[in-house]
Amino acid sequence: MNDSVLISVGLPIALAIIMFGLGLSLEVGDFRRVARTPRAVVVALGLQVLVLPVIAFGLVVAFDLDPLLAVGVMLLAASPGGTTANLFSHLFRGDVALNITLTAINSVLAAVTIPLVTNLAIGYFDTDGDLGLQWSKVVQVIAIVLVPVAVGMLVRRWSRELAARADKPVRVFSIVVLVAVAVGALLGERENLGDYLQQVGLVTGLLCVLSLSLGYAGARLARLEQPQAVASSMEVGIHNTTVALTIALSVLDSTEVAIPAAVYSILMYVLATAFGFLITRGAGRVTAAR
Repeated sequence: MNDSVLISVGLPIALAIIMFGLGLSLEVGDFRRVARTPRAVVVALGLQVLVLPVIAFGLVVAFDLDPLLAVGVMLLAASPGGTTANLFSHLFRGDVALNITLTAINSVLAAVTIPLVTNLAIGYFDTDGDLGLQWSKVVQVIAIVLVPVAVGMLVRRWSRELAARADKPVRVFSIVVLVAVAVGALLGERENLGDYLQQVGLVTGLLCVLSLSLGYAGARLARLEQPQAVASSMEVGIHNTTVALTIALSVLDSTEVAIPAAVYSILMYVLATAFGFLITRGAGRVTAAR
């Protein structure tokens, strides 16, 4: 009973706090910045919202995943980027301002894209029971994703000093929650963990690499500068897995649906770091040649 209350009540509250912290770093000006870099924003969002779910669908069909695991991969693909993407972009000299803009827009779009993609996946893979995001559950997604971001933005507008003081504690809290939830989800399915890792380990790893590559290559093909390409890569390739885990565990009430996000949350740090070094070293060689 305690575990049930922790998942159904505690986890959404934790995610709301995390999204509130995300809102503390955003301003209305982040949305206005779209007017100054429309091509970069449109390219990155188009890749993430339209192309990435298609790639994820291709992977789960090609690997013939269990229906609930397949839904979990699609939920993961629909989840927005987050503060981790901003951090990786900063580490590898990306356009962090573009990341912040994309994160702000993605946080709004996620309230629509997550229910849409997840319900389409549930319908296609014909999962058992009432797993679908009914209207009441869609409202719940909006409440734990969008509303806290808006409140955080209001707090930042009221007191930038308070927002700055709260930023670090919320970031630490975010990491702790992500690790705890990911480990908890994996332990909750420990009897089947070996099979699940065998099934989704390669799929989630490929999804991460393909997402990072898609964001970078798509931006370069659109003739965006290297910093914008790095920002696009990290935003498309690094998902807010806490959102996916929370929706899987507390809204859909399925540990199995949460497994892909739990596995991905571990793999993405290693793969994104390696990818970041690869593209920045490659860019350095091109610059030196000039």
